[in-house]
Amino acid sequence: MARGGAAGVRSGHRLGRRFGWLWGAYGTSALGTWLAFGAFPLIAIQVLHAGPAEVAALASVGAAVGAAVAVPLGPWVEFRRKRPVLIAMDLVRCAALLTIPAAFALGVLTFLQLLLVSVVVAAADIAFRSASGAYLKTLLPAEDLLVAHARFESTAWTTTIIGPPLGGAVIGLLGPVVTVVADAVSYLLSALGIRAIGGHEPRPERREGTRMRAGDLLDGWRYILADRVLRQLFFNTTLFNGLVMAAQPLLAVLMLGRLGFAPWEYGLAFAAPSVGGLLGARLARPLVTRFGQHRVLVAAGALRALWPVGLAFLGPGTGGLLLVMGVELGLIFCCGVFNPVQATCRLRLTAPDRVARTLSAWAVTTKASTALLTAVWGVLGGLLGPRTAIGLAGVLLLATPLLLPRSAAASASDPEPEPEPEPTPSRT
Repeated sequence: MARGGAAGVRSGHRLGRRFGWLWGAYGTSALGTWLAFGAFPLIAIQVLHAGPAEVAALASVGAAVGAAVAVPLGPWVEFRRKRPVLIAMDLVRCAALLTIPAAFALGVLTFLQLLLVSVVVAAADIAFRSASGAYLKTLLPAEDLLVAHARFESTAWTTTIIGPPLGGAVIGLLGPVVTVVADAVSYLLSALGIRAIGGHEPRPERREGTRMRAGDLLDGWRYILADRVLRQLFFNTTLFNGLVMAAQPLLAVLMLGRLGFAPWEYGLAFAAPSVGGLLGARLARPLVTRFGQHRVLVAAGALRALWPVGLAFLGPGTGGLLLVMGVELGLIFCCGVFNPVQATCRLRLTAPDRVARTLSAWAVTTKASTALLTAVWGVLGGLLGPRTAIGLAGVLLLATPLLLPRSAAASASDPEPEPEPEPTPSRT
């Protein structure tokens, strides 16, 4: 992670028409996802009359099983052209989501179908992310990656601000199934945008006469664990994301139950601070230009861990609402700075012939660990109470900066791919 120079984060320059289509496709699908935010639980509750256990399973089991299904997709994506994979994953998500309004219209919608669709969407999402990272690395030079990731991050937070309020209004007027249709259409538009990118993409080379073995499924994890900086970032982000997300259901229980906040206050407490993510993403490049990539990565990664413990002191009324908004604003701002810098560092440190497998392993672990920690914290919330469990998550988060890389020894240049051994006769 060498110190960033002015050439690496040139402000205001264009990244080209092809990146513009990719960026537009990302923004379209992200907006559709946030429009449908909360639609599955609402359909389960309002249409299928599901109980709390079923709603919790829809959120946790769907993500965990989807992550497991996605494990073989990393090696599969690695040795295929990435743009067709991106289009295919968009179309898979679109088709899967459209089965819900179709079944609803026919009166045959079931909870099992909701669960299966959540699994398919989660797995396709992981495959899409791994392919998009690999494709971005071939689309842009290394010095433009931070610019690209900052734009993706800005778009992510912008759609977070816009999507849920619009989706909530649509749900209030037309019901949650309509937002699922909007989400499906967004994936179709994303596929059309990626198709419009055009250009020739060479097929990745693979050793002749070899087939994928069971051991190949672990290649992404092996690559991450073999590199000191990637390993540290991997454990830091996995633990941080898992603990933050694990506390969210308990925070909802605390705010909407014991403290008596109205649903609109709860939504406002998390929507308004998302402006901090947009601001942080826009500042990531100037900060790296001035202070260097490693310093910004460590500072933002450490500062983001300081905020969540404050949620344990949440009280009722306006003061409590302002406390949540202040904590979330600080947390989201730091994440807005950290995320594009971390994504750029990860992509630069990963060899071109390992990107899809590495990103797939990263996403699978993040989803699975988040599902596991959410389940564990649900149990802790029942035993200790939501406030104590939230405070425990905040205290553990204070230790996550210890997992950040301690030096800037890693090179910012792309590593050379490892030479492949000659195939043995037993594999032919």
